[in-house]
Amino acid sequence: MARTYTLAELAQCTGAQLRGDGDCVISGVESLNGAGPGQISFFNNSKYRRYLADTAASAVILRPEDAHDCPCSALLTDNPYLAWARVTACFARQDRLDPGIHPTAVVHALADVHESAAVAAGSVVGEVAMLGPDVQVGPHCVIGRNVILGRGTRLGASVTVLDGVSIGEDCLIHPGAVIGSDGFGLANDQGRWEKVAQLGSVTIGNNVEIGANTTIDRGAIHDTVIADGVKLDNQIQVAHNVEIGENTAIAACTGISGSTRIGAGCTLAGGVGVVGHIELADGVHVSGASVVSRSLKEPGVYTGGVLAMPHKTWQKNIARIKQLDDMARRLRKLEKLLADAPQDKS
Repeated sequence: MARTYTLAELAQCTGAQLRGDGDCVISGVESLNGAGPGQISFFNNSKYRRYLADTAASAVILRPEDAHDCPCSALLTDNPYLAWARVTACFARQDRLDPGIHPTAVVHALADVHESAAVAAGSVVGEVAMLGPDVQVGPHCVIGRNVILGRGTRLGASVTVLDGVSIGEDCLIHPGAVIGSDGFGLANDQGRWEKVAQLGSVTIGNNVEIGANTTIDRGAIHDTVIADGVKLDNQIQVAHNVEIGENTAIAACTGISGSTRIGAGCTLAGGVGVVGHIELADGVHVSGASVVSRSLKEPGVYTGGVLAMPHKTWQKNIARIKQLDDMARRLRKLEKLLADAPQDKS
């Protein structure tokens, strides 16, 4: 049976101020224009104001200054989206495996699996791997030799964690992620590529989330390091020896080249490309589809993409870009001619 909450309980959960009927029973969440009785929504963006006055929700989370437009009970807070996140967590499904090892799982005799941990069907746990209390390993995962999974960490289906990787407490690894695959290290021998052995591993802190099909390479010598509180979206590539600082969030399809250091509290939007061996300071925020080709040593917002435009305009602009070098040379020549020309002093 689905869990319900009174509005007063949700106010306590979110830390918001209650306005209206605290005994109102909330059974779910919904958007402003889709909500009905018994549901709660939130208002955080002025472009949706047209839906606020007519919402049929039983309650809305919003800022105090917007309360006069709200026709129902409300939770008032300066950060509606944060309160919304806490409310959604109350209604999230908590599908947890029963403790124990499924009969079809293969667990090495020297692995250490806590009695409260769960290993689902078809998973493999390697030699001297350590699975802490309340760890959840979904179906068809591969846990390599000498892997450590900290208390409360959860792995979705088909996650691969290779030898020597250490993952902290309360982490969430979504299906298909691969952690600890070899970094892309190659030496050239007269046109032929020869592999450089990747001898490091991956160290992941506490409360880290790693999205579906994201890959994190092991270090060449030292570990690739993901600090506490980092949030990685789906389909991100983190190359060998990258370091990502605390509470940094990175959106889907970003690629981070080897030995890059990203500071704490950074955000990288979707599709960002980061070259190797550079450093991003704490508090750097990079816009979507930007290419970061040099170190960013000061906090702030950085953008390096080209905005979409009509195709014919793009063709004209590209033609002009191809002429820039020639135009620059002609401009320098004109500047020199002007500098050398006699000056009229009349």
